[in-house]
Amino acid sequence: MPAAGELRNNGVVKNRSEHAQREGNRSVDATTAPPHPGLPASEEQHGTRGRVARSILDHGPSSAAELAGRLGLTQAAVRRHLDALTADRIVEARERRVHGARGRGRPAKVFALTDEGRESFEQAYDQLAVDALRWIARGAGGGEPGEAAVLAFARARADALAERYRAEVERAEPHRRTAALAAALSRDGFAAAARSAPAPGGEQLCQHHCPVAHAAERFPQLCEAETEVFSRLLGTHVQRLATIAHGDGVCTTFVPATTPGDRTRAPHRHASRSPSRGGRPTGAAPGGPGTASNTTAKTASPRTAGRNPA
Repeated sequence: MPAAGELRNNGVVKNRSEHAQREGNRSVDATTAPPHPGLPASEEQHGTRGRVARSILDHGPSSAAELAGRLGLTQAAVRRHLDALTADRIVEARERRVHGARGRGRPAKVFALTDEGRESFEQAYDQLAVDALRWIARGAGGGEPGEAAVLAFARARADALAERYRAEVERAEPHRRTAALAAALSRDGFAAAARSAPAPGGEQLCQHHCPVAHAAERFPQLCEAETEVFSRLLGTHVQRLATIAHGDGVCTTFVPATTPGDRTRAPHRHASRSPSRGGRPTGAAPGGPGTASNTTAKTASPRTAGRNPA
């Protein structure tokens, strides 16, 4: 993933902190790019750098001479951009593969995109995930059986996440477990944080990013399974108040305050409730006396629980 402080422009990751001074001290080569009145030299350079990376994407590993010929640049200008792209781990130098007998002299050096460089360009992972879930639903017969099959997949995926997070969460003190879960989620790209709830009696687990938001908008079972895992890891029934998939700015989960005794009594099973439609947060599951569900009912105020549809 791109390091902190990096920006994306024209499909290329740039590290301004490493190159701003070098780029600012150079005049733009007259052959590197057409003039753009009013455009700062550094931005013009970055635009050309994007063209260099795109040419490698379109044509495969290329030498500086080949890039210069395709883009109408000088080889010196291309090498400057390749140096910057290499420093940003967007491209890497390789020896050109030779098929058959190799001639004399050093093999030609070519530049190829790294995995990180490829990720800078358009991806279709979201659509691939949606297509795969649709295929699962159709294979199960569609309708309720199809939704149940998707939920089974979502639960299996969430269970795998739970196993990765379990040891870290259980090592934390009871009052720090929501924060420990947030830290684990953040390492997987959810940008999560634990915050005090607006009303006393609990806290909120906030996820500022959802890597599967597009798929979860169509298949809310992903959100439901994730909420179930939070409940098991934290040892209490939790309430999902908002989701990015439903159009909210943050995925917010209410975690009621519990005592160590409550945690040991928390159910470690999947809640038996139907998936909601359109990515809407699911409501609290009913519980009998002494269950964690009743703890939620006692501690969650209308301000925090009111957004949950019945």
